[in-house]
Amino acid sequence: MIYGVGIDLVENSRMERIVKKWGPKFINRIFSIKEIQYCGKHAHSAIHYGARFAAKESFLKALGIGMGMGVKLSDIEVVNDENGKPSLKLCGEAKIIIKKAKISKIHLSLTHTKNYSMAVVVLEKK
Repeated sequence: MIYGVGIDLVENSRMERIVKKWGPKFINRIFSIKEIQYCGKHAHSAIHYGARFAAKESFLKALGIGMGMGVKLSDIEVVNDENGKPSLKLCGEAKIIIKKAKISKIHLSLTHTKNYSMAVVVLEKK
């Protein structure tokens, strides 16, 4: 059974401005070390940061909550399997909420162009 669906769209130029303005202060507060390494190895890192930010926002929307409602964005990590398929790795309050809600599966899809990055999250309940 579907528990929730979330979608988010990020303007990559906005993400690039934020990263340039706040640098490591912003990046380290929002992204994991592995996400930072992944994004940093790409020529246009803002596109990849944007997709990961959209994934975090989409996850919160699928839960029916927003930022500042108990889950830190750093508790939500986008990881890729050996084929490049993205998924979410959770810790902290995000992991606790998922267990309490008996969510059994998290589906994630990411896409990006030069101008936009987007993510969709679907949560399934047992």
